[in-house]
Amino acid sequence: MKEENCIFCKIANGEIPSATIYEDDDFRVFLDLNPAARGHALIVPKEHFANLFEMDEESCKKAIVLAKKIGSRMKEKLGCDGLNLVQNNGEAAGQTVFHFHMHLIPRYKEDGAGITWKPGSLTQEAKEELTALLSE
Repeated sequence: MKEENCIFCKIANGEIPSATIYEDDDFRVFLDLNPAARGHALIVPKEHFANLFEMDEESCKKAIVLAKKIGSRMKEKLGCDGLNLVQNNGEAAGQTVFHFHMHLIPRYKEDGAGITWKPGSLTQEAKEELTALLSE
């Protein structure tokens, strides 16, 4: 299913041109127009899912397998030193296009593209509370 006003639906389904580096029946992978580093690409499903929580498990599996495939190609062809997979869900997490997508960001030593946060600390009390809340 596609959303009529979704830019990523239109790109993924070929209605808007993109610098496509991979396509199959379920996904399109294209270069990001505002790259964090050389080769930065987006994996976008052709079906509309606003975020990870809306995706079915089979699509999730396919997305991560595709990330490995394209990431391996980037390592081989671009000679990158590492790779960030970034996937944001919701405005608070930095999602700006509300169609599931994964960023594949090839990383090069001293590229300055840092994906960082200020490390906090985990108290014993918080550890116990969170373990109880989040484990089955």
